[in-house]
Amino acid sequence: MQAESLNASFAHMATGLIHHPYTPPAGFEAPQPGVFKASTVYFPTVADMRQREWKDKSAYTYGLHGTPTTYLLEERLCSLEGGLQCVLVPSGLAALALVALAVLKTGDEVLIPDNAYGPNKALADGELRHFGITHRFYDPMDPQDLARQITDRTRLVWLEAPGSVSMEFPDLPEMVRLCRARGVLCALDNTWGAGLAFKPFDLLGDGAGAQGSLSVDISAHALTKYPSGGGDVLMGSVITRDAALHLKIKLCHMRLGLGVAANDAETVLRSLPSIDLRYRAHDQTARALAAWWQSQPQCAQLLHPAFEGAPGHVHWQALCDRVPGTGLAAGLFSVMIDARYSQAQVDAFCDGLKLFRIGYSWGGPVSLVVPYDIAAMRQAWPAHLQRGTLVRFSMGLESAQDLILDLHQAVQTHLPMT
Repeated sequence: MQAESLNASFAHMATGLIHHPYTPPAGFEAPQPGVFKASTVYFPTVADMRQREWKDKSAYTYGLHGTPTTYLLEERLCSLEGGLQCVLVPSGLAALALVALAVLKTGDEVLIPDNAYGPNKALADGELRHFGITHRFYDPMDPQDLARQITDRTRLVWLEAPGSVSMEFPDLPEMVRLCRARGVLCALDNTWGAGLAFKPFDLLGDGAGAQGSLSVDISAHALTKYPSGGGDVLMGSVITRDAALHLKIKLCHMRLGLGVAANDAETVLRSLPSIDLRYRAHDQTARALAAWWQSQPQCAQLLHPAFEGAPGHVHWQALCDRVPGTGLAAGLFSVMIDARYSQAQVDAFCDGLKLFRIGYSWGGPVSLVVPYDIAAMRQAWPAHLQRGTLVRFSMGLESAQDLILDLHQAVQTHLPMT
């Protein structure tokens, strides 16, 4: 009867469906937060519309500027990484681009490690160059090379720990100290660490969960990887602790019209409670497979930061393994296949794997493999790398024993001893 009387007050039922007055009662709570989808956000009055402020998350004005769903995800990500402010973007690469566009202008220079994520280097060589922003690449394993390359035009230094594909672990605290001493912003691609292997805003571990005495300025994170965990979401974040820097990034974020879908935010929120368990499972499996590779004659070099002898292992120990035996190292490693095997043989090995799928990205439930041409990705062949063909492995959530059996059959078939 109530529904009939409400609909009767309108000339047509369609109007009644749109302007139905029923509001569900407050107080509903469940394990998963609600999903709020919006472009338009209602205001009770014109005065309220004019007074609302979105920059400090005290109110809602438009879907692009935040909803309860995205605000909640941003705050949980801040807790994960030790930050205070966060913005969400449509991908990890979008997070890197947002940082650059927010803090750099024509005439500025950005320094990038030579082993950085390839698309970040391509962004500098493409769009940033077109905007009159120059860039140079530094040796990530030599802090003094970074020190020599910082000039009065340098406004941003990118850091990556470990490096993309070749997995070198730099002396991250020393790099940050250099940037601090020269008054240059430093931004870290923290996708590998994910807020679990180390805290980007507390690099010395002396902040008791808050900002420590040594901190990066900006943490960029591809939520596509471990926070999502499903291989089905593209999203990134930019996290800071400095209010003025955050506002600069947030205003650029607004002007670029960057936003994320509510259902994607929901998916990441659903996955976050299990990120620690998944990260540790990926890590354990990676170490088991890396140890297997280390015993194989086809392996010229194992590239896994947690293994003694890997490039930068001592830096990983100092940052991630302060209490020996407790450090985390994600689920990613690479193997340099001996140079006596041709590219065609290595490709056939990858094709011959049955459980590992060929595909980019990492952090999902399915293990992945990709061969890389390191010579084409670096300014010069790194002195700390053996010659050969590099293959990167990303651990899924399969049994380590089954994955090792898969590696064994593919090695025996396609990389036989001669």
